[in-house]
Amino acid sequence: MKQFGIDISADEVIDTLSFFDSWEDRYRYIIDLGKELPSMPESLQTEANQVKGCQSLVWLAEHKEQGKLMFEADSNSHIVRGLLAVVLAAYNGKAPNEILAFDIDAYFDALNLIRHLSPSRGNGLRSMVKRIQDTAAAQAA
Repeated sequence: MKQFGIDISADEVIDTLSFFDSWEDRYRYIIDLGKELPSMPESLQTEANQVKGCQSLVWLAEHKEQGKLMFEADSNSHIVRGLLAVVLAAYNGKAPNEILAFDIDAYFDALNLIRHLSPSRGNGLRSMVKRIQDTAAAQAA
């Protein structure tokens, strides 16, 4: 199975989404990305790993491998799993300083994503990003 951020990069997500003309097709692609996201073990679906501020249930856990942060994520929503995959394409398998240096706003602008999400989905997406950035900041310190 391909790993987001390692085998599937942020640039690849941008390139693939640019091929689609309609947002209906883009949403379908994002949902398909979510289907490629490995399921998180139930043992990690804890309150401590739950991302607050999301409309759906979202869990995010991390561990470090050779100085790189590796994330496991899951949600009970298909579109949110897809959004997690989009975020992990940018952050997974990166060193904390790479995560902190990555311009997530420019990435989302290139995807033209935020304006096509409901306000609650947009807030949830920002909560996921903040959780990853906070983790990277704590690891970089």
